[in-house]
Amino acid sequence: MQEKEIEIPAIDPIEFFGANNSKFKIVRNAFPKLKIIARGKMIKVVGDEDEIKRFEGAMDSIFMHLDTYLKVSDRQIEKILGGELSLELPKPGSEEILVYGPGGIQVKARTPNQKVMVEAASKNDMIFAIGPAGTGKTYTAVALAVRALKAKQVRRIILTRPAVEAGENLGFLPGDLKEKLDPYLQPLYDALQDMIPYEKLAEYLEKGIIEIAPLAFMRGRTLDHAFVILDEAQNATVSQMKMFLTRMGENAKFTVTGDMTQIDLPKKQQSGLAKAVRLVQDIEGIAVIRLTTKDVIRHKLVTAIINAFEIDEEKRDAPEAQA
Repeated sequence: MQEKEIEIPAIDPIEFFGANNSKFKIVRNAFPKLKIIARGKMIKVVGDEDEIKRFEGAMDSIFMHLDTYLKVSDRQIEKILGGELSLELPKPGSEEILVYGPGGIQVKARTPNQKVMVEAASKNDMIFAIGPAGTGKTYTAVALAVRALKAKQVRRIILTRPAVEAGENLGFLPGDLKEKLDPYLQPLYDALQDMIPYEKLAEYLEKGIIEIAPLAFMRGRTLDHAFVILDEAQNATVSQMKMFLTRMGENAKFTVTGDMTQIDLPKKQQSGLAKAVRLVQDIEGIAVIRLTTKDVIRHKLVTAIINAFEIDEEKRDAPEAQA
């Protein structure tokens, strides 16, 4: 007789066990030769070694299914236990679901240029996604990163932003450095929370599987086996951009997103994003995707507001161009 303890990962316990343990009873009934006891986050199994190995394989399949789709039906459990249902992760492709989020959210590319972005990411190790606010640059990038992590194409996700103040002064915010920066990095947390259950996200953050940090924290590092996103890249200086792009290690995917109309750097400071795109856009393995107001997926007024500002900027720039 063998004894084995299996840890239950950070998944929804109701989805795994079912109401009144209905789903777990299906599992128990499939392994009548084993003594199976669930306590807290552990499952204790006693029985023949071969049966325990079979049980472990079944648990791995159920856990992977829940990690990908966040839910599993009684019938799906029966099929997994019977070897009739194999896990099919969302595949690369503009029409495919990128990732399943809590509450049944299906995250997919919703506009033509978002689809181009998804396709470019599957063919290139580095992409630049440039466009105005609301075009889904960051959201799509985070979805691509979560998909790569779930498919075990990478071991971790690193999300970073240059800590440039947009008219605010971070020094006057209360708390330590992390507490000062967390509100600034909140859009990245928001995107992750749409795609990963709270407990699982907390576990990933605690273990460093997902890291969110200011751009300055990237200096001196080599980022291997990681999906790395530089968000708000228009606010990176030329030296910061060069530093970031050269952090790329083995089996890494880099995505750079930014909006050239919202540069918060001092007026005499050149944006590293503009220079980087100009210098690297023709390098094989790098793709540049330009999103437009047609890709805006926020309230319809956002598109009108962006257009109004662009028209105003063109009018103000016209005399300078003529001069």
